Amino acid sequence: MRIVVIAFLLMIVASLASALFLLMRDRNAAGGTRVARALAIRVGLSLTLFALLMAGFATGLIEGRL
Repeated sequence: MRIVVIAFLLMIVASLASALFLLMRDRNAAGGTRVARALAIRVGLSLTLFALLMAGFATGLIEGRL
């Protein structure tokens, strides 16, 4: 489970870096669409990671330590 979480975090950071790169490189309207798509992918990955973490806690794959 730890590897899955780390992989998702790396994909989220990569998507955010991609959006930053596109924002800096493309100044036209088509660039804005690609930036929005990259950020939408990041949001989707974040929501998926959150759902996986909640499912992991619910099933006992992840133990909550205080």
